[in-house]
Amino acid sequence: MRLYSYDHCPFCVKARMIFGLKKIPVEVITLLNDDVATPTRMIGTKMLPILEQDGRYMGESMDIVDHVDAMDGHRILTGAISPQVGEWIQATNAVAFRLILPRDAAAPLEEFATTAARAYFIRNKERMVGPFGALLDDSAGMIAQVDARLRALAPLVRAPDAVNGELSVDDIHLFALLRSLTIVAGLTWPEAVAGYCRTMSRACGVPLLDSISA
Repeated sequence: MRLYSYDHCPFCVKARMIFGLKKIPVEVITLLNDDVATPTRMIGTKMLPILEQDGRYMGESMDIVDHVDAMDGHRILTGAISPQVGEWIQATNAVAFRLILPRDAAAPLEEFATTAARAYFIRNKERMVGPFGALLDDSAGMIAQVDARLRALAPLVRAPDAVNGELSVDDIHLFALLRSLTIVAGLTWPEAVAGYCRTMSRACGVPLLDSISA
């Protein structure tokens, strides 16, 4: 099996996680961010992650997660979901990605190995969130907002290896967002949240983008 992915992409992280959590080997292939032809040939559009298995292709991160979790007949994402965790993710996403995307654009990631690939990413994401320079200038206020959100998350973390005490799809969604946030220097990570990130990173085999300070 092959998983076509970007390192910065939280949706790709979700697909990578389930392979690590299930201890199922997969070849992860990072595409350049401006490679439109390859994913379009596979699934008809430029979108990752894509799972290739037995000559067939599957897109959509959570479809991949569900498929891989069910493959051996022994699902691991069996825990109940928490409305509070879902609400936290939804409320945090907008401000988080205004911090994350400009830093992704400057990071030495494989999908940005060429100038053209990095420029493609910057051009498309600035259409979504605005000029990266202005967002970087506004970092202090947004960091304060995310710090407050991280403090609010800490009491929701019931165990370092499963946010609700038993692995669930909440862990897939939550770790993917938190892992993206680890690229942002200057955040203050409550120990419960930092410990969860470190534990989940080890469990699923997806390295954090930077160190976390508690």
